[in-house]
Amino acid sequence: MKHLILKLFAVLFIFISPAHAEMPNGEFIEVQGATAAVILAHGRGQGPNGKVVGPLRRAIAKDAGLHTLSLQLPVLATPDYSAYASTFPDAYKTLQSAIDFLAKEKAVKRIYVMGYSMGARMTTAFLATHQIPEVVGYIGVGVLEGGGELLDANLNIRKLTVPVIDLYADSSPPDLLSAEKRSAWVGNRYKQVAIRGANHNFHGYDSALSEAIVAWLKEREQKQ
Repeated sequence: MKHLILKLFAVLFIFISPAHAEMPNGEFIEVQGATAAVILAHGRGQGPNGKVVGPLRRAIAKDAGLHTLSLQLPVLATPDYSAYASTFPDAYKTLQSAIDFLAKEKAVKRIYVMGYSMGARMTTAFLATHQIPEVVGYIGVGVLEGGGELLDANLNIRKLTVPVIDLYADSSPPDLLSAEKRSAWVGNRYKQVAIRGANHNFHGYDSALSEAIVAWLKEREQKQ
């Protein structure tokens, strides 16, 4: 009887124990003692160390003291951004895997999601259609409208309920036009920051981006 009870307990333990979560394809920087993290999503045709996300993931870890997980999201061999709509389901799976990994394997309590360009389209679409309690803030860089449902980050970002910082390039007409249409949302929950002189690739403006984002993250974390 004793052996039967032990076997039943072992089976029960297997069923109630949280499942192991694998880290998705990407680059992870672990910060000792951190309980919050930032997930970063790159632009079209790039990767976890691409422009904007590469420098930013290191700056956030160093200056904000948060874990960073920069993901490898779908890449297509086409200049047609609208073709990426077909990749969104795979992107969603990767984003959910990142959240599960941070929560289960790294004991992260608060997650911020950052998206640049196509990464902003993917991440805003994901957050607009999924309820993720662990996500407590959103960082948009180079957020663009257009493309219809899912691809239009302006439509997506309007549906978000978490605090948002929206950083845009004021020397790129598409960026500026998209940002102007979001300016009416500025308030306690929604903040816009113009990166003066920057184009959509933000080349040469990594420091300006990281300083604004790190300051916002520190402010958000102080309120936790």
